[in-house]
Amino acid sequence: MSITTGLAIYFITWWIVLFAVLPWGVRSQSEAGEVVPGSDPGAPAAHRVGRMLLMTTIVASIVFGLMAAAYEFDLIPFDYLMSVTNPPSTW
Repeated sequence: MSITTGLAIYFITWWIVLFAVLPWGVRSQSEAGEVVPGSDPGAPAAHRVGRMLLMTTIVASIVFGLMAAAYEFDLIPFDYLMSVTNPPSTW
């Protein structure tokens, strides 16, 4: 895998993981008992963007490492993927 391909795959993985990590540990204003007038009670009570970005980077790095290892060590052979997806042999 080239550096450019690896960076592109990591970038895509990071964005997917970001949306999975965003709800972790979020408390709404109504749960915290501190609803700011004029805001939605379901809005987060405390914004922890830096913590979420750090958690996203950690989880995405682990996921990417597993994917890169599966690719580099040929843990999922191409022939197996072709048999599972069963693409047409001729057009």
